[in-house]
Amino acid sequence: MRRLADALYTITLTMWVGGLWTIGYLVAPSLFATLADRQLAGMLAGKLFALIGWVGLACATYLLLSMALRLGSAALKRGVFWLVVVMLALTVVSLFGIQPWLAHLKTEALPREVMESVLRDRFATWHGISSILYLLQSLLGLLLVVGAERGVK
Repeated sequence: MRRLADALYTITLTMWVGGLWTIGYLVAPSLFATLADRQLAGMLAGKLFALIGWVGLACATYLLLSMALRLGSAALKRGVFWLVVVMLALTVVSLFGIQPWLAHLKTEALPREVMESVLRDRFATWHGISSILYLLQSLLGLLLVVGAERGVK
């Protein structure tokens, strides 16, 4: 049973961090490089970022429960536990705070594209904040993967 739990932990971690890296650094840039319609590319990228946000919520919940059940209160003394907590917090801020705000700004800009409207600067600022948080989350995910590689769970 322990091997199954360890395998599920590794699969969950891989799905979350791999999804972050794939969507953020391969798929989204490819959408903007390939599609002529930047508004469509942005809409698709936004949907994918929301999707990986939901995946992150599920994965973080599983990882935290797994560590808590396996280690009890000793989980609170593990850096890996707190890395997952911080990544979860970043996911929550992005999914329920920044992404809805960016969608609101896009809606307010209609019928124009947000980058052609008076909301351009506000959108660019929040998009930049979102990008920084995503990069931070991606780097923390890298630390988690390296920790899992070393057997730190």
